[in-house]
Amino acid sequence: MVITLTAYQKVTKTMIFDFAIIGAGIAGASLAAELSPHAKVLLLEMEHNPGWHATGRSAAFWSETYGGPAVTPLNTASGPWLKDHGFLSGHGELHIGRAEDASAIDAFLARYAGKVELHREDPTAHIPGLKPEWTLAISEPTCADIDVAGVHGHYLGLARKNGVTMVTKAELDTATLGPNGWSLSAGGVTYHAKVIANAAGAWADPVAERCGVKPLGVTPYRRSMVQLRMREPLPPNMPVVFDINNNFYFKSEGGDRIWLSPHDEIESPPCDAAPEELDIAIAIDRFEHVVDWKIAALERRWAGLRSFAPDRLPIYGSDVRQPAFFWFAGQGGFGIQTAPAAAKLGASVALGMAPDPLVAGIDPQVFAPSRFG
Repeated sequence: MVITLTAYQKVTKTMIFDFAIIGAGIAGASLAAELSPHAKVLLLEMEHNPGWHATGRSAAFWSETYGGPAVTPLNTASGPWLKDHGFLSGHGELHIGRAEDASAIDAFLARYAGKVELHREDPTAHIPGLKPEWTLAISEPTCADIDVAGVHGHYLGLARKNGVTMVTKAELDTATLGPNGWSLSAGGVTYHAKVIANAAGAWADPVAERCGVKPLGVTPYRRSMVQLRMREPLPPNMPVVFDINNNFYFKSEGGDRIWLSPHDEIESPPCDAAPEELDIAIAIDRFEHVVDWKIAALERRWAGLRSFAPDRLPIYGSDVRQPAFFWFAGQGGFGIQTAPAAAKLGASVALGMAPDPLVAGIDPQVFAPSRFG
C-alpha cells in the first residue's frame, strides 16, 4: 500500500536540507530512501498522493530486456532485490512474430546473447487460440509480474523511517541558488537545500527551467492501456506476450481478464494523461489479429506518460553547468523495474560515495548528464 502523508516531519524556516527531491513517484521515493541514511532529505510532491502519474499507471512487470541492452544491467541488478523482498511473481514472457519477422527475432536474440536467458519457442504451446500466422517466439523465462504499489510503498516507508521530510500538494514554483544553497518556493512555502534533485518524471524539463537550469530534452510520451474481460477463462500462468515489432503487448490479470496496450508512444505535454478512443480501437484491432479469444467487455482504460531523454537512456548525475542540480530522470517505461539499482547508483553518485555492491559493476558515466555536452 502506498503511504500518503502530508509531511513526515515539521519543516522550520531555518532548516537547510542536503537534498530537496522534486517528485515522489518511484524515482523520487527510491532516491530519497537511499540518500536518507547519509543526508537530510526533503521530498516534494505536487499531487495529493505520491505516484499519481507514471508510477501508479504501470503495466506492472519486470523484464530484463525491457528498455534495451544499455538498460539491461539495471534491470538485471534490480531483479534479485525485488525477488528477495517479495515483489516479483513470474510467469515469463514471449516475444512473438510471423514468418516475415524472422530477421527481427534473430536480431533480438543477438542483442541479448550472453546477457539474458532467452530461448526459441513454439508460441502455440503457450498461447491457446493463437492465429496460425504467429509461428515464431522467443521465451524470456525470467520475466515476472511486479508489485508496483508494494515497491513504491517500501521506499516511502523506508524514507519515513530514516527521517525524510515529505510534503504533498507542493508543486515547485521557483528556485534560486545563492551562496548558501537553493531557496525553493513550493506550495506557498519556502524551503532551503544545498542540492535540488530532479525526479519529476514528465515534468523534469519544466522543473529544470524553474531552477534556471537548461533542459536536457526529456520528452513525455503517452501510452494507453485497457483491461478486457474475455468470454472464457484464460489459462493460468500465461506469459506476458509482446510483439517482436513492438506493436502490442498483453498480460493476464487472472481469471478471464487481460491488460492490453498498443505499445504506443505519442508525444505529449506533461499532464494527467488520458487515453484517446483511436488508441483504444487500435489496441483491440491488433489484439484480434493475434488470438481468436472473444471479448466480453472493455472494463477499464487509462494512460500514463513515459519520459525519455533524447538517447532514451536514463539521466543520473549532476548538471554540467550547475553541479548543485542533480538529474534523476528519463526513466522511460522501466523506472519501477530498475528502481533498486537506479536509486543505489544515483545515491552513490550524488553523495560521492563508493557504489553499493548491487551496482558495483555498472558504469554511472553511461547515464551521466555530461553525455549531452
